[in-house]
Amino acid sequence: MDKIKLKYNLELAKILNNAYNPEKAQILARFFKTGAGQYGEGDKFLGISMPSLHHLSKSWAEMSDKALEELLVSPYHEIRMLGALIMVLRYQAAKTDLAKSKAMKFYLQHRTSLNNWDLVDVTAPKVWGDYLTTHVFARKDLYKFARSKNLWERRLAMVACYALIRNNDFKDTIALSLLLLNDQEDLMHKAVGWMLRELGKRDVKLLTKFIIENGARMPRTCLRYAIEHFSKEERQKYLQIKYQSRN
Repeated sequence: MDKIKLKYNLELAKILNNAYNPEKAQILARFFKTGAGQYGEGDKFLGISMPSLHHLSKSWAEMSDKALEELLVSPYHEIRMLGALIMVLRYQAAKTDLAKSKAMKFYLQHRTSLNNWDLVDVTAPKVWGDYLTTHVFARKDLYKFARSKNLWERRLAMVACYALIRNNDFKDTIALSLLLLNDQEDLMHKAVGWMLRELGKRDVKLLTKFIIENGARMPRTCLRYAIEHFSKEERQKYLQIKYQSRN
């Protein structure tokens, strides 16, 4: 590993260098698919745990924008995650709507740093999703992102809906699920299925209606995720419908 150098975060760089765990870094590199042609191709890891990153984010949340941007452009996954967690804390600490809007825009402006599923999933509902619960007019951007050629922008849009679902607001989740139903990426099949499953925990009738109408054309992974909490008999019934539609 090359020694980490941070122009605006000298002390933090020392902490990160000391936390380097080569064995765990190798495990994480395999887990997050960093090989040639895989979704995380070329990403680098330090082997630092999420609890440690959460602890660091609370200690360094007051850094300047430049210092935060330095983290977000790092080639190391955990350093970008640290920056992403700080963006969440900044948004949550904002006291006014104007401040929250500013923190949310900063988050979206630096979305290229959120280039793996964990970076998206840990942060999108807490920042963009939360903002959209009270700014309905801004939800049009969900559809813009959902149509993006970039996998991570599409996942941002879908996973941001988690905050809306928790607010018992399901309209955009259904609309985006339909829009993304034919996505070619397995990570999107999982994201759509995950959000539908969460919706179903709050409105099982709505989820059942969606599956009856669309189950035959849902990717198998997406369908499996969506019906995970159904009874064994119900799961078999809907999977059989899916199977029959392919024959």
